[in-house]
Amino acid sequence: MVKIRKIAESLFKKKPDRDENKGLVASLEDLMEQRKNVRYLHIKTRLNSSVQAGDVKSAFKGRGIEMEESREYAFGDDVRDIDWRITARKNTPYTKIYNEEKDREIYVLLDLSSSMVFGTRKELKSVTASKITALLGWMAQENNDRFGAMIFDGQNTWQFKPQQNRAHLLAIFKKISLVNQRITERKIHSGGLNKTLQMMVQGIKSKATVFIVSDFSSLNDDDRKTLAMLAKKCQLFCVNVYDVLEEKAPFPGEYMISDDIQSVVFDSRYKAFCDEYQHFFADKREKMKEFCRKFGCRYLSIRNDIAITKQMKII
Repeated sequence: MVKIRKIAESLFKKKPDRDENKGLVASLEDLMEQRKNVRYLHIKTRLNSSVQAGDVKSAFKGRGIEMEESREYAFGDDVRDIDWRITARKNTPYTKIYNEEKDREIYVLLDLSSSMVFGTRKELKSVTASKITALLGWMAQENNDRFGAMIFDGQNTWQFKPQQNRAHLLAIFKKISLVNQRITERKIHSGGLNKTLQMMVQGIKSKATVFIVSDFSSLNDDDRKTLAMLAKKCQLFCVNVYDVLEEKAPFPGEYMISDDIQSVVFDSRYKAFCDEYQHFFADKREKMKEFCRKFGCRYLSIRNDIAITKQMKII
C-alpha cells in the first residue's frame, strides 16, 4: 500500500511548468534549439534567387566559393591561384584571394531595452530578438566565422569579442538568457542605443558583417548618424522586430495603456483613429527603409508571432 501511495504521489505531484515563462523569457534551451533551424534557412537560400537574397547570403556563404580580390603573389601561395590576366597586364605575378582566406566576423547588437519587453500574441519582442541572435550565432558557427555580440538592456552593454568556438557561443547565450530574465523581473529605464553603436564603430573591423536586432523605436538623429558611420565601415543589416499591435489598431473598443509612468486611454472604434494609428507605424518603417537604402544597409522586418524561419528567407 505504501508503495502504491508513493507511485500515485509521483504521478500526480505537480511538476514545475517548464513553459510557465514561454514567450516571456528566452531561456538557454530556447537559444540552443535554434541550431535545428539553420538547415531550413540554407534550403531557402538555395531556392531564393533574388538580387536581395544574394546580397544577404554573402554573409554566410561557404568558404572558397567566390573570389574577392587579387594581390601580388607571395612566397607560399598556390600557383594554381595565379591571376594570369592581371599578371600579364602588370608584368608581376598576382594571385586570387578567395573568401576562405578572409577572417570574417559576424557581429550582432541585441537590443533588450524596455520597448522590446512587449508582445501581445506568441512572445515578447525581446524573446524573438534573442532567438534571431542565437540563429545568427549558429549560422556563423556552421560557416566557421567568428561570432561576436553586444547585448544592450537600456542601461548596460555587455560585449563579447568575435571568436570561433562553441564555448564562446554558449557564454553569449547564457548572458542573453540572464538579461532576458532580468528585464522581465524589474523595470529598467532605457537610454538610447547611441553609446553602444559608437562602441561598435570604434571596435569592429572593416568588412565585418553586423546585424542590429531592435525595434528601432527610440532611434533619433544621433543614432542615425552613428548607424551611417557603421554602414560605411561594414556590411550592415537592420533587423526590425515588431508586434502586430504596433502595426494595426486593436479590435474596436476602449483601451488603456500604461508604461508605469503615465496612462493613456484611446478608442479604436473610430476609423480616423485606426487610419492614423496604422499610418504612424507605416511611416516609421518607411523612414527606416529609406535610411537603409541611402546608406547601403539591408533591412529585414520580423514579426514576433510568426516563425522566424518563415521570415528570414533571405539569410
